[in-house]
Amino acid sequence: MGTARANRGHTRDEVAHAAMRILDEYGLPDLTMRRLAAALEVQPSALYWHFPNKQSLLAELSDRIVTEVDSGSAERDWVSRVRAEACALRRALLAHRDGAELVASTFALGLGSRAAHDRLAAAIGAGGFDDESVRRATSALLHFVLGQVQHEQQRQQYRQLGVHGDPSPPLRQDDAPEADFAFGVELLVEGLQSRRLGG
Repeated sequence: MGTARANRGHTRDEVAHAAMRILDEYGLPDLTMRRLAAALEVQPSALYWHFPNKQSLLAELSDRIVTEVDSGSAERDWVSRVRAEACALRRALLAHRDGAELVASTFALGLGSRAAHDRLAAAIGAGGFDDESVRRATSALLHFVLGQVQHEQQRQQYRQLGVHGDPSPPLRQDDAPEADFAFGVELLVEGLQSRRLGG
């Protein structure tokens, strides 16, 4: 490794970009500090100037993924906003290999920003629900989105590897994951509507 390159170092943003490239190419299990350091041609210890541990690096990547969300839903009614926010989050997660697993793990550890949570909560809250209902509905929807997309990404990876759990799966359309996702979001929205009408 060149001394000039080693001494120059890298910015926090450069480190995060390199980490995201590794994530997209190799997946979350292979995103190690050692591999990242090798890609940047520095010693692993140099990375800790920017990120004190791997968890903080993953939290940064998680934040970057969820900030890619662009639902364009601000001017819509609350039902359309909820649908749009959920679908936009799904797209952002799918844009990166293991995106849902990464965001779910950092969320479970209480790391990173609450941007995804807050966007969903704002959309649900626009329906005029009480704070407790908004909190519970937001948690349910966020967990649904993360779980559904994580399952979808795992199945994609298994297919790429030629692994099939069911030797004779039922015939399904190419848009099945998207349709299944929309159906799940609709169930939650309809449940909220029923609670509001019944309450």
